[in-house]
Amino acid sequence: MIDCITPDWPAPAHVKALFTTRTGGVSDNSRGTYKSFNLGMHVNDNPDHVAANRALLRQHLPNDPKWLRQVHGANCILAEQSDDQPCADAILTRRINTVCTVMVADCLPVYLCDNAGTVVSIVHAGWRGLAGGVIEQSVAAMQTKPDKLMAWLGPAIGPEHFEVGNEVRDVFVDHDPNADRTFRPAEKTATRHSEQKWYADIFQLARMRLMNLGVSRIYGGGICTYSDPVRFFSYRRDGETGRMAALIWMEKSE
Repeated sequence: MIDCITPDWPAPAHVKALFTTRTGGVSDNSRGTYKSFNLGMHVNDNPDHVAANRALLRQHLPNDPKWLRQVHGANCILAEQSDDQPCADAILTRRINTVCTVMVADCLPVYLCDNAGTVVSIVHAGWRGLAGGVIEQSVAAMQTKPDKLMAWLGPAIGPEHFEVGNEVRDVFVDHDPNADRTFRPAEKTATRHSEQKWYADIFQLARMRLMNLGVSRIYGGGICTYSDPVRFFSYRRDGETGRMAALIWMEKSE
């Protein structure tokens, strides 16, 4: 049986969402790299194992997920107007039983819906996507007043482990000086041969972006993928690893 996290947020009852973990599937190898519920076809896992894992996931969904080719960009697409596996890092729908999906292994999945449950979106927000405006593009594509939206921040690499360089910190602080407080210096200071490193809080960076847009109902955040190797894949921790899925859809309301 697969293990999934259900977002704890006050979304309408007919809005459904899941976040898969790495447990409950069939993937395996001698090192356990993809063990066991890997959903990524692009990570050198046995494709038959991935297909079996996706079939297990499908049993919990009203339709096949809309998979994306993610490029750490800012493009948000409408699911019902997309081709098979389009190139994008966010997807939305206004249709019943259309399952919007992104895959992650440390990057932040941002779940979005409106208060009435008429539109939902899922966003793949690594630091490049955040800096490039993927949240801003997604909120704009939902065509709903931001104060009528809510967000849930799924599991991602936590601020104790997300080490970045000056170039990452600079791009966020240049955009918003208040982002400075989401970075703290790493223990090792810069020398003549190495630059200063920082620990970044990707949850807070996403919250700031949402709040600057006018989205104030923000839930979740704080579940660290890096620090829990039993339950989560982590690219930063392991390098070669599997992928988890963040999914959202709407069912027919009663």
